[in-house]
Amino acid sequence: MQSQNPRIADFVKLANSAAGTFAGMTREARDTARERLKETFGGFDYVSREEFDAVKEMAAKAREENEKLSERLAALEANLNAAG
Repeated sequence: MQSQNPRIADFVKLANSAAGTFAGMTREARDTARERLKETFGGFDYVSREEFDAVKEMAAKAREENEKLSERLAALEANLNAAG
């Protein structure tokens, strides 16, 4: 036979209520932290690795072409100076 002690029943209700409140606070804190991180880092324009690699390759090709054009210009200037 179980005795119904009102103090124990009240304590159990209080403990259950506190656990629910604590779980809700934890969930709310996690969601708030996530939102703040999104706001903070959302303003930055990050690129993907694929985009970075594509631009890096384009820059390397442009550098090579620039070097070739510089050599060609130097040769043309040398021919112009030799002829004139």
